[in-house]
Amino acid sequence: MKEKALIYCEAHFGDLDGKTANGLIRRSQKYEITCIIDSTKAGMDSGEVLDGVKNGIPIYRDIIEASEKLDQLPKCFIYGIALKEAFLSSSERRLFLKVMSMGMDIVSGLHEFISEDNEFIQYAQKYGVKLNDIRKPLANRYLHVFTGDIIKVNTPKLAILGTDCAVGKRTTAMLLIQALQKRGIKACFVGTGQTAIIQGEKYGIAMDAIPSEFMTGELENVILDADIHEKPDIIILEGQGALSHEGFISTCAIIRGGQPDAIIVQHPPKRVNRVDFPYLKMPTLESEIELIETFSHSKVIAITINHEDLDINEIRETTKDYENTYHLPTTDALTYGCNKLVKAVLQAFPDLEEKIENY
Repeated sequence: MKEKALIYCEAHFGDLDGKTANGLIRRSQKYEITCIIDSTKAGMDSGEVLDGVKNGIPIYRDIIEASEKLDQLPKCFIYGIALKEAFLSSSERRLFLKVMSMGMDIVSGLHEFISEDNEFIQYAQKYGVKLNDIRKPLANRYLHVFTGDIIKVNTPKLAILGTDCAVGKRTTAMLLIQALQKRGIKACFVGTGQTAIIQGEKYGIAMDAIPSEFMTGELENVILDADIHEKPDIIILEGQGALSHEGFISTCAIIRGGQPDAIIVQHPPKRVNRVDFPYLKMPTLESEIELIETFSHSKVIAITINHEDLDINEIRETTKDYENTYHLPTTDALTYGCNKLVKAVLQAFPDLEEKIENY
């Protein structure tokens, strides 16, 4: 049974900083989402806002309206915003105290650990609720350093990387996994961010919260774990940020620790500046592909498009243009599905064809 939860995403549901909430609406193996809280979209259907198709999950103005409209408040309150600063505002602190007083556990993917906050600890104890810090790593003595055992993994490893944060790498990975599984290929997902963990994915770490000395080792360890226990036909690695991004090193660690055998790159053609870094210009797709292939010693086998600010004609024309320019299969997985990506994967790893033939 999935645990019932509501998601707080004030003023951000459906936009880039609401990616945790967006991801949970599209896929959640751990929680049954009952509603979204976002006063700017109150009264709307969350599926219609996100993908243009109603899903029956309503958006409410605040926690009070949710308590009035729902038959029963869910046990879990998920903070669904992923801001760069990742710290609570004064009003959000008050909200956390309020929902604890209403008997709700809190799930947070912030860098600010609520389970170490004295005021929150006192409230949690008083009302018998739990404080769950998804990003909080284990103590260093329990973390893994890189061993090189990843080189012995014979299962193909495919990384979904991007040219920026919040371009839909995780969403494309999920869609590709579903498409592969429908064809009889056992694909295993390894998440590298807090959203994947909140979604209930079996294998994953919050890469950007791990001390740099252990980043590659922790990813290597979780891949080895997945390979041993799941015996998959292919392992799909979730990307974080971008290799060229001045503000993050996660992609570097994903490539080093994961040793991907092939890569798909996701790019938002209309984006001019990096998310949350308006003073940083977006890289070109060409420069990112060149950097990734040089750094990883692996090949980019396909391009995927994030269609933000693109209409359907622009998506179609961009797809054709990229295929002509880069000579790589290109698609918008949300709009057109993953047939081209599956074909690219089979071309990169021909042994997988046998899995389809025997399916």
